[in-house]
Amino acid sequence: MPATLSPLFTPFQLGPLFLPNRIVMAPMTRSFAPTGVPTADTVAYYQRRAAQDVGLIITEGVRIDRPAAGNDPGVPRFHGEDALAGWGEVVRAVKAAGGHIFPQLWHVGALRSASLDWRPPTPFESPSGISRPGKVSGVAMSEADVLATIDAYGRAAGEAMRLGFDGVELHAAHGYLIDQFFWEGTNERSDRWGGPTLADRTRFACDVIQAVRAATRPDFPVVIRLSQWKQQDFPARLALTPRAMEAWLTPMVEAGVTAFHCSTRRFWEAEFEGSDLNFAGWAKKLTGLASITVGSVGLSGEFVAAYSGEVSQPASLDELERRLARGDFDLVAVGRALLADPAWASKIREGRFGELSAFDRRALETLY
Repeated sequence: MPATLSPLFTPFQLGPLFLPNRIVMAPMTRSFAPTGVPTADTVAYYQRRAAQDVGLIITEGVRIDRPAAGNDPGVPRFHGEDALAGWGEVVRAVKAAGGHIFPQLWHVGALRSASLDWRPPTPFESPSGISRPGKVSGVAMSEADVLATIDAYGRAAGEAMRLGFDGVELHAAHGYLIDQFFWEGTNERSDRWGGPTLADRTRFACDVIQAVRAATRPDFPVVIRLSQWKQQDFPARLALTPRAMEAWLTPMVEAGVTAFHCSTRRFWEAEFEGSDLNFAGWAKKLTGLASITVGSVGLSGEFVAAYSGEVSQPASLDELERRLARGDFDLVAVGRALLADPAWASKIREGRFGELSAFDRRALETLY
C-alpha cells in the first residue's frame, strides 16, 4: 500500500499529544547501562529512530526507585541525579529530531533473569513471594512495601513530566510485578491488593495509576502495557471471555489510564472465539480508549524463536493495515524490526520495501 494511502502514516491524537503517524517504537530491554545511567550511545540510539519517522518512542523498561526493581544491572535506573540527567539528554535529543517519547516504568517483581547470577541488594519482592505457581522467589511484600512501591511509581512519573517526557507507560505485562498482582497464580494475598476475582486483583495497578495521576498533569498521557501470556507461562490467560476482560480493564479506565498497550506474540491472532479481533481490538471495543497493538509486526517469525537462532525476514503489512484501517486499534508498536533497522519506518513510508532488514539475535549485541 502506498504510504500516502497507508493508515500507518495518518496522524493520531493521544490525549493532548499530537502524533504524526501510528508507529510506536516498542519498549525493548537492551541492558547497555552498566552503572544504571543512560550513555551517549543510549542518546544516539533513541534519536536515530526519532529522526526516521517513528511517531512515538517508548523506552526500554527503566527501574523505579526500589532496591529490587531490576533483575539486570545493565537496565537503566529512573531515579538518582545521574540517571535522571542522562534521561534528560535523551529527551532533548529526541525532541530535537522532532520525536515524542515516554519512559516505560518497570519493576520486575519476583522474576529473576534466567541468564544472570546477579542479584539486587535486597531480596526480590512480589505480591506473595512466588514467581509462578508453586515457585518461591524472594519475599512477599508487606503493606509498607506495597505503599512504598506505589509511591515510587508516582515519583518516577513526576520526574518524567519534569524532564519533558510526553507521557509514561507502566509495564504491567509479561509476568512482572504489576502482572504478578493480576495473576491468581502469583497473588495469594488476602488484603486489599488480593482477592478471588481478576477485578479484585486490579487494585494495585489502579493505585499505581492514581499515584501517577496525582504526580502529573490531569491530561498527562498514561499508557499501561498488559499481556495475557507470561514469561513464566506462555499459555497463561487472565481473561477467558470478553466479560472477564471488561471486568479487568474497566477499573483501570476509572483510575485514569489513557490507553492500553496490548502485548501479544502475534498481532493477527484472535483473542476470543467468534471474532477475529485481537487483544488490542477487544480493549478498544470494551473500553472506548485508545489501544496499541504489538507482536511480530513486519517480520516473518516471532521473538521467542529468535533466541534459538531463527532469522526473521521482512513480512507484509497488509493484514496489519487492514485491521488498523478498520479501526480495531489506534497505534502499532514495532519491536525487532526497528531494533534491527532504525530507518524501518522511513523505508515503509517511502515504499523502499526491498531495503528492509531481516532480524537475528546479533542485533541484540549492539546499541545501534
